[in-house]
Amino acid sequence: MMRPNASRRQQGLRCLAAQLQFLLTLLALLASVVRGAQDFYKLLGIKRSASPKEIKKAYRSKSLEFHPDKNKEEGAAEKFAEIAYAYEVLTDEEKKEIYDRHGEEGLKQHEQRQGQGGGHGGFDDIFSHFGFNFGGHGGRGRQREQTTPNVDVPLRVTMKQLYLGDTIEVSYTRQTLCTNWQDCMRNNQECQGPGVKVRMQQIAPGFVQQVQQRDERCVAQGKMWRSNCRECPSGQTQQEKIELTIDLNKGMYPGESISFEGVADEKPGMNPGDLNFVIVQEKDEYFHRDGDHLYITMEIPLVDALTGFKHEFTHLDGHKFTVNVSGVTECDHVMRVTGKGMPRRGGRGGFGDLYITFDVEFPDSLTDEQRAGIRKILGGRGGDGGGSASEEF
Repeated sequence: MMRPNASRRQQGLRCLAAQLQFLLTLLALLASVVRGAQDFYKLLGIKRSASPKEIKKAYRSKSLEFHPDKNKEEGAAEKFAEIAYAYEVLTDEEKKEIYDRHGEEGLKQHEQRQGQGGGHGGFDDIFSHFGFNFGGHGGRGRQREQTTPNVDVPLRVTMKQLYLGDTIEVSYTRQTLCTNWQDCMRNNQECQGPGVKVRMQQIAPGFVQQVQQRDERCVAQGKMWRSNCRECPSGQTQQEKIELTIDLNKGMYPGESISFEGVADEKPGMNPGDLNFVIVQEKDEYFHRDGDHLYITMEIPLVDALTGFKHEFTHLDGHKFTVNVSGVTECDHVMRVTGKGMPRRGGRGGFGDLYITFDVEFPDSLTDEQRAGIRKILGGRGGDGGGSASEEF
């Protein structure tokens, strides 16, 4: 007669065997799912054996080619986004390994598990649903992907450049990763991201506690920097001078930014931030700007204010136009000239308006003959034309 304990052990072994068989089948199915619609290596124009340096070089070339600020063709923005995502995957060791083994569909499932708060990541989550715990790391969350700080650089331009539009070539010096930086990293599972170290501390049998510490040697998930590495004698980064082309569109506003994504300083374990050129409009000698409109103040003599006049203006781009005034012009009168302002932004087309403020110049003094003539013409009061009039009320 079989003992009860032996029967329970056999039953438990059969259950465990069934679970393992199911897991092996599930893993085989997952390994066979590969999405063929998009090949990240082909997208960047590189081989699957490309080095990190070759991947970075290809990304720079492709991103500049399809950057929305430079490439106005239809579909360029979508292509730029695909290139950026391919670069993000192929420069992340964990994502690259998942993509190489299981394709983009496997990568998508991995990211969905992270978005749902999955603690294990990879295929550990599958085992955890069946009560398996490998290494006691249950519940440990992934670090959000970090970027280096964005850099804002003032771009001083004239109002004429903003009126006409311009192309500006600039040089920028930034910090890039040492060429052989990956050779200076060693595995360390306690590193949970740049500058973050987490160690497991047992507080009671069967209970562990996560203790988070700051450690600048941690440069990425599971990676620690080796000090005094011969491959990078100057440290993690080195200076690089790059040439950039800035397209200044017509009518851009002061304070508006022209951004180059992923061109700020690099750092191991982090994506580079954006380089932003912030427009600073220099003061113009004649015109003042407010949005799409231009303003100018013009001094006119008293005789023109009384009798009318015409005046020829020279605009920012050098073209000339004439303003005719036929009536009497009051001091500080404002005249609107339609369509003589700045080019409109935002696809509205056309131009803003020009507002002219007239400042009437009065003569410092008049001769007796001039005063008499003015009184005769205008019908003023007074006896001898020389004294000031007084009235009693």
